Amino acid sequence: MRRSPGNPGPVLGRRGLLRLGGLGIAALGTGGLLSACGGSSSGDSGSGFGPVSIQLSWIKNIEFAGEYFADAKGYYTQAGFSGVNLIAGGSAGTSAESAVATGKALMGLSSPTITAPAITKGAALKTIASTYQKNPFCIVSLEGNPIRDVQALKGKKIGVQSGGNGTIFNGLLAANGISASELTIVPVQYDPTVLTTGEVEGFMAYTTNEPILLEGKGFKPAVLSFADSGLPFVAETMVVSQKSIDEDRDKLKALLVAEIKGWTDAVANPQQAATYAVTQYGKDQNLNQDEQVKEAIAQNELIVTDDSKKNGLFTITDAMIAENLKALEAMQMPISADKLFDLSLLKEVYQEHPELITAFASAAGD
Repeated sequence: MRRSPGNPGPVLGRRGLLRLGGLGIAALGTGGLLSACGGSSSGDSGSGFGPVSIQLSWIKNIEFAGEYFADAKGYYTQAGFSGVNLIAGGSAGTSAESAVATGKALMGLSSPTITAPAITKGAALKTIASTYQKNPFCIVSLEGNPIRDVQALKGKKIGVQSGGNGTIFNGLLAANGISASELTIVPVQYDPTVLTTGEVEGFMAYTTNEPILLEGKGFKPAVLSFADSGLPFVAETMVVSQKSIDEDRDKLKALLVAEIKGWTDAVANPQQAATYAVTQYGKDQNLNQDEQVKEAIAQNELIVTDDSKKNGLFTITDAMIAENLKALEAMQMPISADKLFDLSLLKEVYQEHPELITAFASAAGD
């Protein structure tokens, strides 16, 4: 098993990105959550929603800074919850889809590349918001032999992990009219050391992680973003059950308010976000403070866009939805917008709380 991100040592690997490609789908209906609680806030239960459980998509690192702020600042309790259980995920953890479908979490953090196939297999789920306005997948290479555009993949040896990553990488090729026969795909694990040793010339990674870790080891990375190269699907999406939309709409809207407040704070303060990750919520992960700060700043680039500053955090425009559907089709995961998305709750939240849009725009630098 790989080291956790930010853990010092020779292994530079990122998350088991298999979770973004369908391993969680098979687990639907099997149950089995990891019991890893966040620092649940105490206080008045407000509207009396009781405790809320959120299935995270990975270990407790900087990726969930908004949830840490929402807990530490009491935003969940202000919204009417008696506390929050932030359930850690991981390469062997429960998927958001499984946790939500079995009722063990009200909301889960995921990706359309998992949720869409789960829905087509019969799961009654919907994506109601997205933290990342674009996904962080990339090909990282080194400046001595950089891969700056998709066409430059031709003739190169590219390290790609098996499972979901292979599906996503093949989608990148399909979206750009490139045949897999025009390059050499090298099966790799999640450690980009193979890039530094010359075993591969490009490595499938996250813009918010491996390039930063490589740079910290003295290498100069070049990054080719999937989102900017024909595969612009969103990520860290908020997935809930159709039943909760029908029966617990007010609870979901209250949760969105708390999440918006937490992520507004996280965007405004990467240093404190890293401190929460390193010293409290992810304390057992041996995270590196400086790396987590850098990752928080890089993460903000996926969250803060002209659209999110104008429309509010987590919003997905009609144009973005169309791009997501096209990207999913390239990955052989066709689905219609009405099957995958329900953004009506978020729209209602901003109609009722327009000040949240202003607050985020201010935190984002406007």
